[in-house]
Amino acid sequence: MILVLNGPNLNLLGKREPGVYGRATLDDVRADLEGLAAELGTRVELRQSNHEGQLIDWLHGAAAEGARGVVLNPGGLGHTSVALRDAVAAIELPVVEVHVSNVHAREPFRHRSLTAGACVGVVTGLGVRGYGLAVRYLVESSTAG
Repeated sequence: MILVLNGPNLNLLGKREPGVYGRATLDDVRADLEGLAAELGTRVELRQSNHEGQLIDWLHGAAAEGARGVVLNPGGLGHTSVALRDAVAAIELPVVEVHVSNVHAREPFRHRSLTAGACVGVVTGLGVRGYGLAVRYLVESSTAG
């Protein structure tokens, strides 16, 4: 199983700033990822929280729940949260960070991700397709078992 975690404001995906984030919703992402996971012989579990502590708890429990890897879209927390970065670094599972928008083409404060350095890789700016690329990497890479 690949755990897909989404941070603050991603519950508004498809409604919030569609010119930046597109019109696909998290339900659309879930449906696409479930199809991809079936094709790859695994499953995905998608979660979203606006609360930093919940994301940290989910990361801490991911291996015990049987996750082989984590896709993390930390939202704005990626730019600000040392605690979330430390939670990624604390677990032994591979984590791929995903951002729907190209954070490097946006405001300067978005150009730096605190969480990215603790991840095995980052997919940014490819819209919701980035989630599928991250899932495919985790399933196909030797680091995901």
